[in-house]
Amino acid sequence: MVKPEQSSSTEASDGSLVRRFRHGSEDAATQLYLRYARRLRALARARCPRSLAVRLDADDIVQSVFRSFFQAARRGLYEVPKGEELWKILLVIALNKIRDATSFHQAARRDVRVTSQAEQNQAALAEKQQDDASLVFLQLVIEEALERLPPSHRRMVKMRIEGYGVAQIALETGRSKRSVERILQEARQKLHEAFHETL
Repeated sequence: MVKPEQSSSTEASDGSLVRRFRHGSEDAATQLYLRYARRLRALARARCPRSLAVRLDADDIVQSVFRSFFQAARRGLYEVPKGEELWKILLVIALNKIRDATSFHQAARRDVRVTSQAEQNQAALAEKQQDDASLVFLQLVIEEALERLPPSHRRMVKMRIEGYGVAQIALETGRSKRSVERILQEARQKLHEAFHETL
């Protein structure tokens, strides 16, 4: 737990600052803020789940605590007994704010753990769809390039795509290895040209 700050005897008490604030003193509000903001910030950092750091900032909690406190204090809802400090009231408000904010951000549709996973899944799906579209495009370009080749050359290229070696293609088609290599080289060149035409 955060240790209370030491107050010197010359400082105004929390009770007197609250009363002055209630009568319109903005300086009293500033003094109260300066007196407790650092402790509230430390509390918020210690109590807020790390998974919510992207959405829930300690300073947001501090501002929210003071906003709630000052609104209620202006209406006379908070009294600080003589010799006591405001910390206990601010602590309860802060813990409630942290609990409520955590519940809000971890609700099913807003849960940072779920939404970050959903965002990753969405990105992966978009990437897969882009890859699928690229693959379809590539297949179309290859098919168009193959259509430009004579049927015997087309057969050799398809066999090569299917994993046949040059020697196997030569044996299957009755051509020399040198002829098969030349035809495949020409097909690669035409395929290269087809890609450049479509880009």
